[in-house]
Amino acid sequence: TMISRWESVRYAGKTVLGVAALLVALMAMVYTTASNAIVTPVLQYGKPHHRVIYGKVSASFANSQYIMDQCKTPITPSMDPDSSGGTCISIEHPGQAYHNYMQYLTTWVDNIDSGTGSDDLMYRPAPVGTLYDNTTVKGSWTNVQNNTLISEEYHRIVTNVTMSMPHAGVVAAAMDPLNGILQPSDLSGLGEYSIQASVPSPSVNVLCANMSSAELAPMVYATWPSFNGTVPNATSWPDEFNLTVPSSLVPTVVDDLFGFDEIETHPVFPSLPQPYNTVFNYSKTYGHEAVYLLATSATETYTMCSIRVVQSPNCSTEYNASMNAAFLTSHCEPDNPISYIRSQPLAPTVIHEKDWADVASEWGLSLSLNDGITDAQSSNARLLSQLIPTSNALNPSLPSISEALAVLAGSTLVLSSQGAPFIHYWNYSSTVTTLTDPQYQAFNATLRTQEYQSGGNKRWQGIFYIVLAVVFVTNVFCLIYFSISGSHLTDFMEPQNLFPLSLNSPPSAVLDGSCGGSLEKEQFTTSWRIMHDKERQHLYFESKGVRKEARKRSLSRQTDFEMERSPIESAFRELGRKRMSRL
Repeated sequence: TMISRWESVRYAGKTVLGVAALLVALMAMVYTTASNAIVTPVLQYGKPHHRVIYGKVSASFANSQYIMDQCKTPITPSMDPDSSGGTCISIEHPGQAYHNYMQYLTTWVDNIDSGTGSDDLMYRPAPVGTLYDNTTVKGSWTNVQNNTLISEEYHRIVTNVTMSMPHAGVVAAAMDPLNGILQPSDLSGLGEYSIQASVPSPSVNVLCANMSSAELAPMVYATWPSFNGTVPNATSWPDEFNLTVPSSLVPTVVDDLFGFDEIETHPVFPSLPQPYNTVFNYSKTYGHEAVYLLATSATETYTMCSIRVVQSPNCSTEYNASMNAAFLTSHCEPDNPISYIRSQPLAPTVIHEKDWADVASEWGLSLSLNDGITDAQSSNARLLSQLIPTSNALNPSLPSISEALAVLAGSTLVLSSQGAPFIHYWNYSSTVTTLTDPQYQAFNATLRTQEYQSGGNKRWQGIFYIVLAVVFVTNVFCLIYFSISGSHLTDFMEPQNLFPLSLNSPPSAVLDGSCGGSLEKEQFTTSWRIMHDKERQHLYFESKGVRKEARKRSLSRQTDFEMERSPIESAFRELGRKRMSRL
């Protein structure tokens, strides 16, 4: 009406009452929209806030016995005391590793098909994994080295990569009732939250170097002078062979590259594998920080790789959870404000986890990495040998053997960090590496949740606060007015009151020619008042300035029947009495 009858707005806007009426009408039109935008709760992310989160610690990092105890199998230790856990974990290792590996290779195929391959490690496919079958794990490449310069320095093709995976214990901590974090299921499946945890991230380093058979001679038992011709096999190696002879301490040309010394001695392989085969070295005695792999390509190029693990303080773990999906991601950016080093500035950068070598031994054997001892030519070994680099730079169209091994080992990092401390060391008894009763351990984190909140989720919706404020002030004014007046008043402008009042009012000469049509400009300026006919106890409209004689003529033109007393006549009379008393 205000748009189609804009003339009325023009004249009403010149009066205080008109301005108030127009303002109230405008606020009434947009109040519902303002209420829905500002007052109605909607799902939205709140501001991130720093807090301490508690998680349960059950065992030390990379505790092989704890990992086997947690493996789910119907064959209980009472049924198979010697190999129940070992058999289970030997199935879980390849199951997890190959699943992650195939996802990684699929991403490579997609990149090759789209022509987005790169020789920069940071732009190559990232490592992936799974946790609890419902959480996608995303690792990251970190501590990137210039392989071309390293290769030139050591006069051989070298690929050195480091991969970090998130701390898996953050997921269990996020769901622990002690922390009071609303889960998506608590909000009918509509809630979400994000945690950035300042905890160390398990990281695997894979260093591979091409070598000749002559350079490998000190590390291959079958080439030792003491070799008696007895060919090692998977059953006899290494228990039935004497590997402590001085030949095992002979310096090699890669001692500096791999860090071999009297403590971390070089590996000993049973023999040189045939093309498309690999042999795996692991130590059955505690103290070694790495496991080693020797692979042979189709052209009989030999490549030796070392695989070792540290807990990196330069990363953080992010966990995002919703009803539909969950993601666990590691972040190792140099300017990461929530990295573990920010919480523990004295945390060491490199301390190799020797316990992980025990986990890796089961992992390597279950992935058929040692099948080359019998020239078995396993599928995994064949594919790895085809990924041996042929140049100093990374191939944009093919992953390197170092990257592939890191992805395959990623599942062991996830397993090793489940139930592990949220700090970089074991701060419980050195003689006990598994806790019968898990203990809570605190870590710094940033939490951001998506919950039902009022206040709008877009900046422009802040303008609706004006609408709510005006409506509130108007309501308060009316409340105060009615409280002071002491009674309710009749609003004659309401349609149910205005219609009978207008219908029963005498015709007005001011409105001549406007029956059934719109008012003219000068008619808008007419002032109207409600008159009280005391004799007939009747209320009616009258334009201001009508003479008494004209009023009588107008009244005489009303209906000939006797009108009943108006039901609101007494209210009108009471209103007039109150006004007079105030004057």
